Amino acid sequence: MKFLKETDMPLHPKLQTIVDRAAALPPMQSVQPAVTRANGEKMAALAARPDVAHVEDRFISGPRGDIRIRIYRPNQEDGNQIVTYFHGSAFVICSIDTHDALCRHLCLRSNAVVVSVDYGLAPEDAFPAGPDDSLAATLWVAENAGTIGGDPQRLIVAGDSAGATMAIVTAMRARDSGGPPILAQFLIYPVTNYPDPAPPSYAERGEGCGLTAEAMHWGWDLYITNPDDRSHPFASPLLVEDLSNLPPAYIITAEYDLLRDEGQAFAKRLTEAGVQTEMIHYDDMNHGFMGNVGDLDRANEALDAACTWLAGIE
Repeated sequence: MKFLKETDMPLHPKLQTIVDRAAALPPMQSVQPAVTRANGEKMAALAARPDVAHVEDRFISGPRGDIRIRIYRPNQEDGNQIVTYFHGSAFVICSIDTHDALCRHLCLRSNAVVVSVDYGLAPEDAFPAGPDDSLAATLWVAENAGTIGGDPQRLIVAGDSAGATMAIVTAMRARDSGGPPILAQFLIYPVTNYPDPAPPSYAERGEGCGLTAEAMHWGWDLYITNPDDRSHPFASPLLVEDLSNLPPAYIITAEYDLLRDEGQAFAKRLTEAGVQTEMIHYDDMNHGFMGNVGDLDRANEALDAACTWLAGIE
């Protein structure tokens, strides 16, 4: 496991400006989820988005009904790596629209087909709707990879924050059910455990850094309606006893992120289980920084490094 540590770095000035502006807005947990989602999509629509060779939306069958996906192709060739991507959400907000720019950059920089998934969100679709939708979408991608320019033997699961949880759980379920084969996991500041007790990073970075501890608890409590499910392996993969035989993992953590400790703990557990694991820690970044790819130097650096690693996984 690789760990890059830069000493005593302040939050990147550009991110500090974003955090300061956000501090003037109502807290996420004080607004109806539908309003927060709509505001997020309005903001995302203003972001610059690179052109991709082919982009299309589809609806596929899922366990609760149709699931919306968005397919990005870097070219019209066949046999590319294919990434099933799950957007961050705190289990409640965001969509394939809020993560459109990031997925476009991922598609172009990795030269891979990217399939972004609108899995079910709480409170309308609480646990285990998200993991079930994510698995269903990944199965669809594996079965249909050849028709959208991908190679079903080069399937990667990826996501940020709660979306990274969906990627982890999908990889575990694929391992335990005999497929589909997952080549790698790309996990950006993953959620890996219900915060009871919360790790030290919740106290250290739970205020004034962007995502707050209060907002994360709010998201968890909307998502997990049965307290017994807080330790369920599909909700808290850090608690899973056996993490062996999972795909190689590339994990990004950020110093100014309350999820820092659980991401690092998960990387440590994967390494101890014999899973090839690369963890890169960014000391001047916060939760959500990868959403600024294309406009933030460190986000560009982080995505380029991840895509280089993915290209070397065969």
